[in-house]
Amino acid sequence: MTATKRPETLARQRANELIRAWDGRSRSIGDPLGSLLGRVSTVDQVGVDERVDALKRRSIKKASKLWALDLAIRMMDLTTLEGKDTAGKIRALAVKAMHPKPGDPTIPSVAALCVYPALVAEAKDALKGSDVKVASVATGFPSGQTFRDIKLAETRAAVEAGADEIDMVIDRGAFLTGDYATVFEEIVEVKEAAGEAHLKVILETGELETYDNVRRASILAMAAGADFIKTSTGKVEPAATMPVTLVMLEAIRDFERATGRQVGMKPAGGIRTAKEAIQYLVILYETLGPRWMSPDWFRFGASSLLNDVLMQIEFQRTGRYQDPDYFTLD
Repeated sequence: MTATKRPETLARQRANELIRAWDGRSRSIGDPLGSLLGRVSTVDQVGVDERVDALKRRSIKKASKLWALDLAIRMMDLTTLEGKDTAGKIRALAVKAMHPKPGDPTIPSVAALCVYPALVAEAKDALKGSDVKVASVATGFPSGQTFRDIKLAETRAAVEAGADEIDMVIDRGAFLTGDYATVFEEIVEVKEAAGEAHLKVILETGELETYDNVRRASILAMAAGADFIKTSTGKVEPAATMPVTLVMLEAIRDFERATGRQVGMKPAGGIRTAKEAIQYLVILYETLGPRWMSPDWFRFGASSLLNDVLMQIEFQRTGRYQDPDYFTLD
C-alpha cells in the first residue's frame, strides 16, 4: 500500500517558501529542506570563542549599565518548572512578575511568566489586567519523548487555557540521527496548533554536541516557522552559554538577510547574575543591532536572575547593596 501524500498546509507552504529563499532558488526543487541544510556553512569554533571573550571584556558606563539592567528585567521570562509547583506559588510569582520590587514604580514588569500547561489558567487569572504574558512549555517538556498527537494536543490545550506563548522542545533523537524532516514537520505542526500564540523552539543545545549542529538546528527551526529560537530547557547541562548564543544569533542574522524574516532569541538556563545578563546584551547588540534590543525579540529564561539584577540596580543608584533577604525567594 502506498502512503497517502499529506496535504501541504499554509504553514508548510510558507516554510518551504522560506527554505527556497534561503537556498537561493526560486524554481521548484524536490527536497528543499535537504538542499537548505546541505548548504549550511560550518562554524569557526575558535573564532566564536575569541569573539565572545572580546565582547565579555567590554566596559559599560554607569548610565548604560542602568539602562541595560532595566532592559534585562523587561526581557525576562520569570520561570517555574518544578514538579512541586502549586497554584499558590504561581500566584506569588505572578505578583513578582508584575511588581518585581514592591513600592518602586520605576522597576518595570517582566515580559512573561513561564509555567507548565496545567497551571496556565491560574497564571492567566493572576496576571489579569497586566502586560505580562503567559508562556507555557509544551510537547512533552523537557525530553520531548512522547507521541506527536499528544504534543499537539498539549499545545492546543495550553493555548485554550490562555497561553500567549508556547515553548516547545525539538526531537533531539531525530535530529542527531539526521532525520531532519521529522524535526521540521513537527515544528510546523506545533506552529499550526499554537495558532496566534508565539512559538519558541527549544533546541536543547547541551545535547546537540557541536556548534555546527546548533547552527543547523537553528536554521531548521526558523524555516519551520519558529518565532523565537531558544537554547535550553534548563534541565540539561550545559544550558545557555555565550558561545552557543552567539552561534544562534549569527544564524538569525543570516536567516533574516536571506529571507527578510526577523526571528527572536531566548537564552535560558544557568544565567544567574546581572553581569552575565549585560554581557549577553552586549553580544546581542554587536551581532544583531538595536532592532533586537526589545522584549519582542529577545528574552532571558530566568528563575534566579531577577533578584541579582534588582540588587545591582540598587547598587548603581545608591552605591550600596541591598540585603538579599529584602527580596522574595523564587
